[in-house]
Amino acid sequence: MAAESAAFTPLTLPVLPLDDEVVLPGMVVPLDLNDADVRAAVEAAQAAARSEPGKPRVLLVPRVDGTYASTGVLGTVEQVGRLADGDPGALIRGRGRVRIGAGTTGPGAALWVEGTRIDEQTPEPLPGHVTELVKEYKALATAWLRKRGAWQVVDRVQAIDDVSALADNSGYSPFLTTEQKVELLETADPVARLKLAVRQLRDHLAEQDVAETIAKDVQEGVDKQQREFLLRRQLEAVRKELRELNGEEQGEESDDYRARVEAADLPEKVREAALKEVDKLERASDQSPEGSWIRTWLDTVLELPWSKRTEDAYDIQGARAVLDAEHAGLDDVKERITEYLAVRKRRGDRGLGVVGGRRGGAVLALVGPPGVGKTSLGESVAHAMGREFVRVALGGVRDEAEIRGHRRTYVGALPGRIVRAIKEAGSMNPVVLLDEIDKVGSDFRGDPAAALLEVLDPAQNHTFRDHYLEVELDLSDVVFLATANVLEAIPEALLDRMELVRLDGYTEDEKIVIARDHLLPRQLERAGLDADEVTLDESALRKLAGEYTREAGVRNLERSVARLLRKIAAQHELGERELPFTVTEGDLRGLIGRPHHVPESAQDPAERRTAVPGVATGLAVTGAGGDVLYVEASLADPETGAAGLTLTGQLGDVMKESAQIALSFLRSHGAELELPVADLKDRGAHIHFPAGAVPKDGPSAGITMTTALASLLSGRLVRTDVAMTGEVSLTGRVLPIGGVKQKLLAAHRAGVTTVIIPKRNEPDLDDVPAEVLDKLDVHTVTDVRQVLELALAPAADGATPEVPVAA
Repeated sequence: MAAESAAFTPLTLPVLPLDDEVVLPGMVVPLDLNDADVRAAVEAAQAAARSEPGKPRVLLVPRVDGTYASTGVLGTVEQVGRLADGDPGALIRGRGRVRIGAGTTGPGAALWVEGTRIDEQTPEPLPGHVTELVKEYKALATAWLRKRGAWQVVDRVQAIDDVSALADNSGYSPFLTTEQKVELLETADPVARLKLAVRQLRDHLAEQDVAETIAKDVQEGVDKQQREFLLRRQLEAVRKELRELNGEEQGEESDDYRARVEAADLPEKVREAALKEVDKLERASDQSPEGSWIRTWLDTVLELPWSKRTEDAYDIQGARAVLDAEHAGLDDVKERITEYLAVRKRRGDRGLGVVGGRRGGAVLALVGPPGVGKTSLGESVAHAMGREFVRVALGGVRDEAEIRGHRRTYVGALPGRIVRAIKEAGSMNPVVLLDEIDKVGSDFRGDPAAALLEVLDPAQNHTFRDHYLEVELDLSDVVFLATANVLEAIPEALLDRMELVRLDGYTEDEKIVIARDHLLPRQLERAGLDADEVTLDESALRKLAGEYTREAGVRNLERSVARLLRKIAAQHELGERELPFTVTEGDLRGLIGRPHHVPESAQDPAERRTAVPGVATGLAVTGAGGDVLYVEASLADPETGAAGLTLTGQLGDVMKESAQIALSFLRSHGAELELPVADLKDRGAHIHFPAGAVPKDGPSAGITMTTALASLLSGRLVRTDVAMTGEVSLTGRVLPIGGVKQKLLAAHRAGVTTVIIPKRNEPDLDDVPAEVLDKLDVHTVTDVRQVLELALAPAADGATPEVPVAA
């Protein structure tokens, strides 16, 4: 019956709170009167009962985490006396549900509330679905009670016919939580409450069935293991008796490992550790998981080349010839390897090969843009030294165990990549290339870069310990070459342990040599062509390198050569072209289309970016090497545009500050420079860096932005053949910047002939190839005024400067 249709009776009762406990109607519970709240409620009920007929009445209310339930139970104090332990107590019987109302006053120290009695009677006779629900509850309760052996309680449950009393009877169930009992208490409808009790009882029985099934399976597994253990022991005893009967020698697996360890040429400490593990293997049973771990560990230790080393090729001239033959340019790396071999040869001649347990290894970091040959250089170094070569790819590695190995107690444990590289090389002194070390990441599994600190430290790596091996491994004779694209992505502590060698890209002449001597023969073979069938003229190679692929490396150049050869091969198969064929500069457009990177100086004067005032050419360094960067400036209409500075092009904070400095300098020194600075005060300036989807930051565009604004105000064009880089200060000083070599190479690739750099960067010109400096007119400056004199074209006589206005 719905609670809304029940009859309600108003009551005023003292509250007896029950902490984390619930009493349902029909239940009889003893309560300890030592509890102040219980004693206060019982005494208040007794005081009120003196003036009213009947037994003292209290309101039993559950209190969960200090919060009272919205429904309580009317209880009568049946008896006050002593509990079984001798403490004073009261026996209280639950009579019916009461919906709690507002608080009120009453005698005693208890809390009094007003409540409404809920009538929970169900109509007679019971509907059919309710009768089925009653039968289901009694069946489930009987099954649970029989499992517990409570046969006397079964008869009591079967005798209950009232729906409300039957549902409240589940309050005795010990498996119900306090929250579940509160839910039963607050469900006023007897039928809904019985459905809830049935669901709770059914879920508990299902959990019990699963637990019993698991316990049975576990017991069966234990019994099976015990039987298998006994049978195997008996089998071992039978085999032993058979060997003794036939006079055969006993050959155990542990004896085989012991013989292998003793026969192997291992370092003394490694031998001791291996023999200890063999002793453990002898004591371990066949079914012990430790036995498989030990066998795998012993196999790994025995497979490592502890005493094997390749002899270095101390033909210094021959090694340099190998490096020159396999790579064009890259003089810094070649000189460093040549120095390493020369010093190592002299140390060996004087008996200084091993000092303090350490040998003369090397740790080099090759940092440069993609495609300059960092990875292939590692193999050439190994070839020149006569050593084995192993490449370890670190891109995307995020688990520290990939470097140091897993603890061998883990399932599927393996040594780290460094140990596996030594094992793969088959010698203790290979050349190990740690490729893409700047792409190493870190997460909850640790930081692989931190694990590399010991590996790449020449003062520590002679006692490197892998977590899997747990014995010292000497890495001091290994030549480690680490490659990276971005220097800033390498942790400072790790970078400090390596010797930095920068590969800033190739000049156009070097690219032509690489294409002619390396790329073209390889691509001819891949295209199925012979060297005498297709020939590329030097002018064609120069145009491919200069106008079709403007990059620091040679990957796109190789793709262009491959595309060219594929086109010729396809035309020959279609009968459209005869072989042999020589590709000239004029044939490129017909074969692979128009150039993608036409120099600014080669374009029509009216189409150049610097054809209008307010556009200057800067130089920048990206992850792909140096690049040319254009800066555009304009002034807003004084009637529509607000004063101030607007910057666009995804600029970083440092570059935004450089723009503010450039604007402030021109405002304060405009009169000296003969610029109409009034325009800067009344009209908003807008500076934009094209390629807005590419983030940009850094201080080196300071003089470029200053030049663009000065060009805008004076109406004088910026010279097309001039590019510049340098940081500007508020006083107009030009401060030094980084990446000079990469920027000058980019200017050379873009067809720029005049470059402006800070005076304090003049020593960096020593790193720039001579053939590039010969083709560039490099000006070193200390002040912005010098920059403006060099970069701005003279104003036409009598011409009035026209300042571009932003829309």
